[in-house]
Amino acid sequence: MLTLSAVTLRRGPEPLLTGLSFTVHAGWRLGVVGRNGCGKSSLFALINGELSADEGELALPRGLRVATVRQETPATAQPAIDYVLDGDTELRAQQSEASEAAEAGDATRIAAAHERLAQIDGYAAPARAGALLHGLGFAPEVHAQPVASFSGGWRMRLNLARALMCPADLLLLDEPTNHLDLDAVLWLQQALVQHPATLLVVSHDRDFLDAVTDHILHLHAGTGRLYTGHYSAFEQQRAAALAQQAATHEAQQRRIRELTRFVERFRAKATKARQAQSRLKMIERIEQVAPVIGESEFGFEFLPPDRLPAPLLRLEEVAAGYPEAPPLLRGIRLTLNPGDRVGLLGPNGAGKSTLVRLLAGELAAQGGEVLRDPQLAVGYFAQHQLDQLDPAATPLVHLLRLEPSLPEQAARDYLGGYLFRGQRVFDPVAAFSGGERARLALALLVRRRPNLLLLDEPTNHLDLEMRQALELALHGYPGAVVLVSHDRHLMRACCDRFLRVAGGQVQPFDGDLDDYARWLREQQRSTPEGVESPPAEDPGSPGGAGAARGDARTRRRVEAERRARLRPLREALARAEQALEQIGETLSQLEARLADETLYQPGSEAERDRVLASEREARARQAAAEQSWLAAAEALEAAEALESAED
Repeated sequence: MLTLSAVTLRRGPEPLLTGLSFTVHAGWRLGVVGRNGCGKSSLFALINGELSADEGELALPRGLRVATVRQETPATAQPAIDYVLDGDTELRAQQSEASEAAEAGDATRIAAAHERLAQIDGYAAPARAGALLHGLGFAPEVHAQPVASFSGGWRMRLNLARALMCPADLLLLDEPTNHLDLDAVLWLQQALVQHPATLLVVSHDRDFLDAVTDHILHLHAGTGRLYTGHYSAFEQQRAAALAQQAATHEAQQRRIRELTRFVERFRAKATKARQAQSRLKMIERIEQVAPVIGESEFGFEFLPPDRLPAPLLRLEEVAAGYPEAPPLLRGIRLTLNPGDRVGLLGPNGAGKSTLVRLLAGELAAQGGEVLRDPQLAVGYFAQHQLDQLDPAATPLVHLLRLEPSLPEQAARDYLGGYLFRGQRVFDPVAAFSGGERARLALALLVRRRPNLLLLDEPTNHLDLEMRQALELALHGYPGAVVLVSHDRHLMRACCDRFLRVAGGQVQPFDGDLDDYARWLREQQRSTPEGVESPPAEDPGSPGGAGAARGDARTRRRVEAERRARLRPLREALARAEQALEQIGETLSQLEARLADETLYQPGSEAERDRVLASEREARARQAAAEQSWLAAAEALEAAEALESAED
């Protein structure tokens, strides 16, 4: 599909990537990972023809169709669904050809154009575009709205839908989940698993990478290495390789020290001079193994709050919304105590950020009662806060504005823990990347010593190492946390209960994130709109079910017939559940095998590929079994509803 041979890319005079070589085969699902600034986006720009290699060669097949997400969206009056349909250039070309042929009255051209439209499934294209928009969170009533009416984040979703609409051989996705909520991430994950194109994706979402990739390209220290398997397998392989490298380096350094001591001791003695010279040559011939260089030195911890009152905050039948508008949420009941870890679920626009702003005190309640402890100290991290940093101010100025009495050296020491060192503490924020701004916002947040943390999508600009640092810091934090994030790894690691915000309500969700994903799939496969259940017979009408219930013998006969009618459906559901359990056991065994370090030793490539192929096959069978289970469950539920309606 594509091959890089000894490619070097420069950013200014300095090399960004040097001697990068790897091959991607058709059908691969390659995740590209590495610290912010390591060259991931530049690599994508090279593949997409936006950059040229300074050295080396990129080889692509002739006529390769590449789809990628545009970074800019024109503010046009074009309907959103038409903008998405434009992603299929062949569709638009055939539609234009059909229109021109019709205007010319050329029957042969008209027939050929419509035949080609049928071949490319062009008549179903509007339905496909609508399904993409729906999956990415666009309600049906907004599909015809002009592109200009959507905000920046929603326009990026339109660009993503447009890229998925393109019939591509190679799909390049750079951080596709950044502007999505968890519901849309789960939908996109399933869509990419089913997408026929070869996939290259940059992402800092571990769960997402595990679900959609089968190879990982790790960019580090100016070069890259290709690994087989998803992200978790890559982590295991890299950890084993680093441990081996560290042990080899230490053993080699011991040997060099021994040889050096011999040379220093005996080079002046005539009887040992030849041996000393021999050992000097041995040292020169040793191909030294490099020491292990850590991926990231970033780590921090939350300063302990001054006080931890209980409860910190309580909401009683609260209504929340924005001034001069009806409440978006009603009847909210919530109590937060120190140590609580609450994750908010629900689609974008349902009110998650509204609830967080209510908790932060940025919005006043429109009804009900909000009880805040006098010692409540809120730390609020939201994406808009990155934009509210003073672009002309330096990190040092930001911190001293927050804490004017802090000595400058103490302030510089504190900022150094967040990687703002040397001249960087004096640089204006305007020159900072998104990740650097996020680090500064975290540093200022931690300094306030909050006892209630409100984190609204805190990971959008954080790479994997910074996300891990945040996760570890939250584990040791004694206050309460309310988290909104599309990063399931962070949510799963940090939250012990979930609330679903949807339909104007805030309700507990009884389950974990896997349960939520299954629940969403069930909702998407629910009974189509417009299909009505048969009307129930009036129990009190003459000759109706009321008369039947009056007679015990008749009632037992009716119940026996009902059980007999439902028995095949219940048995089918039981078989589907058993198949799911068996596949789950097989997957557990394969995952345990993939965790075995011996599988990643030299000479085990064939066995590792066999196990990975078996895992992919098992996951495909699991997806099919889940579909069968859902179909059986829905059939049984529909039959039970019909039986109840007929009682």
